[in-house]
Amino acid sequence: MAMENDGGTQINEQSVCLCGRIAAMRTSWTENNPGRRFLGCSYYGRPDACDYFKWVDPPLLNPRYKSVMNGLLRNANREADLEKKWQRRVLYHRLLLGILVLAILVQYGLWW
Repeated sequence: MAMENDGGTQINEQSVCLCGRIAAMRTSWTENNPGRRFLGCSYYGRPDACDYFKWVDPPLLNPRYKSVMNGLLRNANREADLEKKWQRRVLYHRLLLGILVLAILVQYGLWW
């Protein structure tokens, strides 16, 4: 079992949350803690989750690191949004082309 250090406290990777389940290792992508790992209830977001939370990584002390991490995250999100828009546009054009081909086939009686 590996151990992690949160700036002085040893944390067991198999830590148990307040409801008795093994805590899940997660990564924070908030502006204040980009890329910082923490342990939390494995049922986070569900009604039966507990409030267990413990940082694994120490805070980023250099503001430049936070700035760089947040910039990278914004770029990644922007690229993901552009990819989704592109996929929707391709789907729209394929649908439009299919309708156009179907209309031509029906108009010239080639559909039956």
